[in-house]
Amino acid sequence: MAEAASRLRTTGSGSERRPLPLPIRLLAMLCAFVFMVAFAVVLARLTLQPSPASEALTHTNLHPGRSLKAYLDQPGLRDAVRQIGGNILLGVPFGVLVPVVAPRTRGFLRVLLLTAVVMLLVEFAQGALVTGRAFDVDDVILNTSGALVGYLLLGRRLSRAVHARKPRDGRAAKKPSTRRS
Repeated sequence: MAEAASRLRTTGSGSERRPLPLPIRLLAMLCAFVFMVAFAVVLARLTLQPSPASEALTHTNLHPGRSLKAYLDQPGLRDAVRQIGGNILLGVPFGVLVPVVAPRTRGFLRVLLLTAVVMLLVEFAQGALVTGRAFDVDDVILNTSGALVGYLLLGRRLSRAVHARKPRDGRAAKKPSTRRS
């Protein structure tokens, strides 16, 4: 599908992106929706499952960078990579799928804001409702960063392939001629 996103069809007035044929677009949206539901289930199981054994170890973090510093100060690099990398990877599917499922969310700032809001809600739920879990602003930052990486690497292209934008009035107009009379 990424190839289809970069494919240009030319018309008499210049180049413009055209969407994929309707059956392929519908199939792509259905697949993205199914993957989004699966992602939501995985996200809920990973983040909203009680952890009574960790109750004494959890602490709320409202200071950006504090948890990251704690991860990096651990003697084992493996745990730091698992914590930081896992939180980044957890956001990637969101950045890939959201612009395909909801084309109005296409755009760097929109993906950033939507992801930050969703991840804030997940963290609030963790801290308020789940035993052995706590709110951590660094998790929100890492998840959102992962979503932006997913959007920039693949989500933007997939969204353009499935939902081509219509040209604005000024974009489709012919360029003025440089020939002098």
